[in-house]
Amino acid sequence: MHPASPAAAATDARPQPRSPRDLFVSFTWLALQGFGGVLAIVQREIVEKKRWLTNEEFLEDWAVAQVLPGPNVINLALMLGDRYFGLRGAMAALAGMLTVPLVVILALAVLYAQFAGNPQVAGALRGMGAVAAGLIAATGIKLLPALKRHPIGFGLCLGFVALVFVAIAWLRIPLGWVLLVVGGAACAWTWRKIAP
Repeated sequence: MHPASPAAAATDARPQPRSPRDLFVSFTWLALQGFGGVLAIVQREIVEKKRWLTNEEFLEDWAVAQVLPGPNVINLALMLGDRYFGLRGAMAALAGMLTVPLVVILALAVLYAQFAGNPQVAGALRGMGAVAAGLIAATGIKLLPALKRHPIGFGLCLGFVALVFVAIAWLRIPLGWVLLVVGGAACAWTWRKIAP
């Protein structure tokens, strides 16, 4: 028998979900914290607290989750669940993302229907939007160091980041086109760098 490589040993030693139930509880907790967007929360919980993924793995998986149809965090939950426990894990992670949050959202929808005309409620929701934008920006900044080890180099990665920002924020190009054109170019460039 061949001894395990250091990389394989490090992967085996990394914390991972103990069971599909652990996935369900973890993703339920993530979903319940995710008002206004879950990217910052998912990155903190999955990478920093639970250490199920490294920053680099999170970036790669999040990129795939964004390209797939459907909500990004649902795609990520399905991918992680499948990685550890196959179909059972994928279904447990999906149920965790949807079950309890669905009940909470239905209850909030009933409350909102009664108080939607209240100016304080509208103001509170606008304030939550500002906080969500700050969380997303902070997560993006925290993930930048992971790009230093990217095969195309840190400078070119920053160029792609800037190009995407300009295309979406200033030029208002639809996200699908930006993903197709800029994302396709980044994938092709990376493939050229890592191809034998």
